[in-house]
Amino acid sequence: MAWNEPGGNRNDNDPWGTGGGRRGGNDQGPPDLDEALKKGLDKLNRMLGGKGNNRSGGSGDSSGSGGNGAGLGAVFALGAIIVLGYIVFQSFYTVDEQERAVVLRFGEYHRTETPGLRFKLPLVEQATKVRVTNVRNAESQGQMLTEDENIVSVDLQVQYRVGDAKAYVLNVRDSNQALAFATDSALRHEVGSSVLDDVLTEGRAELAIRVEQRLQQFLADYGTGLEIVQVNVESTQPPEAVQEAFREVQRAREDEQRFKEEAETYRNRVVPEARGRAQRLIEEANAYRDEVIERARGETARFTEMLAVYQQAPEVTRERMYLQALENVFANTTKVLIDTASTGNMMYLPLDRMFSGESSASGTASSATRDSSQRQDEQSIQALTDRVIDELRNRQELSNTRRSR
Repeated sequence: MAWNEPGGNRNDNDPWGTGGGRRGGNDQGPPDLDEALKKGLDKLNRMLGGKGNNRSGGSGDSSGSGGNGAGLGAVFALGAIIVLGYIVFQSFYTVDEQERAVVLRFGEYHRTETPGLRFKLPLVEQATKVRVTNVRNAESQGQMLTEDENIVSVDLQVQYRVGDAKAYVLNVRDSNQALAFATDSALRHEVGSSVLDDVLTEGRAELAIRVEQRLQQFLADYGTGLEIVQVNVESTQPPEAVQEAFREVQRAREDEQRFKEEAETYRNRVVPEARGRAQRLIEEANAYRDEVIERARGETARFTEMLAVYQQAPEVTRERMYLQALENVFANTTKVLIDTASTGNMMYLPLDRMFSGESSASGTASSATRDSSQRQDEQSIQALTDRVIDELRNRQELSNTRRSR
């Protein structure tokens, strides 16, 4: 019969050994949740110095007020534990290798922490972490006037990092905004001090260097704690309405530079050749001078020696000199004069015309090799000799005929 079924020897005990509606005997059932909670709160209250809940004596009102006090003490204890854990959690923090921590005590700068596990006084000190190793980028662009009152569009990129964490946190409210203003100011100042041609062409690199120097000076004066790594001028362009005209000017300058380089190349090729020819002429002139001087010295020595001989035999020496002079003169002439002692007449043979006629006749024939040319020369000389002999015979016969008459 079931334990809760009517009848059956009035066995109203539940399976846990408790009688129906009665608590006595062996109470081995599951603990009551409210009872366990009250016991736990009572123990916690006693640990914190409060009074436990005395359930054995007192009226019902006193036991109820004791239970309320125990619950309130438990809430306070739990709150104290949470606050203590929060304070401990806020007291320790970690600074990364790329960071520096600026610690303020009551809002005033106290120290700068390096990487590692650090401690701060809770509710008294405040730590602000700042990345100091990574390089950041900022861009600036706009149209501005140059020194020669032309408008130019400039795109600029600034690479920077935090150099002083204290100044970055405390001196300026918004360091990035200060950097943007300083960049724009430095860029406009340097562009306004340059002419348009320098900004558009070879002066861009120098412009970036000047902007970097001025911008770093501005940031140091403002105390932003920022350090400029590099400034790059991305592009410089004239206004869109006149870009084509500026391109034409640029192409003309490129052509000018190309022509200059070509002219320089030509000069480098021609000038050394001219100097070489000039040096060769100088050397030839010096050689001719030395030759003439040596020849004059030789002639002087020869005439000096001949003078001594002439003084010893003037007639013989004079005759010899005369014959040598005639040999030198007639050696270079093509005319032949023949004096015959029998007739007393001087014969003139135009060998130059005769030789030129033979040469022209022989020149019409093509000479294939040098041997054939030499043979033709020998034949021409032989023919010329025969004609001279024939001419002499004819004149001799003519002279005899006239004499006989």
